[in-house]
Amino acid sequence: MITVIGVGPGDLGYLSLRAAALFGEADVVAGFDAVVDVVRPIIQPAAQVITMGYRDQTEKLSEVANAHREGKRCVVALMGDVHFSGFQLLERVERACGHPVETIPGISSAQMVASRAKVCFDETTFITFHRRGDLEPFKSHLLHALADGRNAIVIPRPWDFMPKDIACYLLENGVSPRHPVEVFEKLTGDETVWKGALDELVLEFSDMSIMLVLTLEPMPSQIGSN
Repeated sequence: MITVIGVGPGDLGYLSLRAAALFGEADVVAGFDAVVDVVRPIIQPAAQVITMGYRDQTEKLSEVANAHREGKRCVVALMGDVHFSGFQLLERVERACGHPVETIPGISSAQMVASRAKVCFDETTFITFHRRGDLEPFKSHLLHALADGRNAIVIPRPWDFMPKDIACYLLENGVSPRHPVEVFEKLTGDETVWKGALDELVLEFSDMSIMLVLTLEPMPSQIGSN
């Protein structure tokens, strides 16, 4: 059996009981170094731990698939929730083993942002740029969401499209500089938050950051107008 588990934002207190049990029972636990470090305290001592990076993940996932074929219980861990920003890794796991696998959801940084900022997902669009490939369709989606008067929770792409780059892109494409923006770093850990207007967002942030662009409040002249 292979199970892909979202371990949440980094604090084990947000891990589900089912996920914790599976980590404790697994013969093999795999994931990127930072993710494995989060769950290492609950991995059974006899388990094989396979850590990977961006460059060797295909090779490492093949090792997991081989262990699975030998009848071992395997868990692949990723940060946050599988279906928020980990879907590309899930696809790689399924390619490696040749069939669909079980997934266990986790709390994502997007959900933590919604909780911290008190925004409703009914009024909010979630977009992740933390992916390989062409970002243009997702950039366009972000522009349309803001034009429709929705909040946007945005996960940056660490190597080339960080919060200040996103702000610059939005301003260049006609988005009002008055939009309130919040950038959260290291949620549930050594957590910090920056708040300001879109045109004030010029700072550098770490790859453990997530961005919230809030909708503009109606101008006084617009209130009650048709």
